[in-house]
Amino acid sequence: MTGYDDGRVACTGSELVIRHYYFPIGAKHIPYSAIREVRRVPLGALMKWRIHGGDFVRWFNFDPHRPSKDVALVVDLGRQVKPVVTPDDPGRMVDALTASGVNVTGGS
Repeated sequence: MTGYDDGRVACTGSELVIRHYYFPIGAKHIPYSAIREVRRVPLGALMKWRIHGGDFVRWFNFDPHRPSKDVALVVDLGRQVKPVVTPDDPGRMVDALTASGVNVTGGS
């Protein structure tokens, strides 16, 4: 497994770690086995300016660089609210998730 870590989100040997999920401190640790699917989606105008927090459907970890990014990964855990991350290198993160057995769907 190649792994991935950009300081805000990491793919370890056993889990997805979303740092600053519970701002200002607190990471969310998600075992790969708990992930139903990860969808790769374009980062729309409304999501692009969401630096932290969310609504009744999505929750974003703290990422002050999100406005300059174009791709988001939506993590489906089988719950109403889905974590959303914007990795610095979405392709590498998708590769790490796929290598860990996570189903990743969606385009660029």
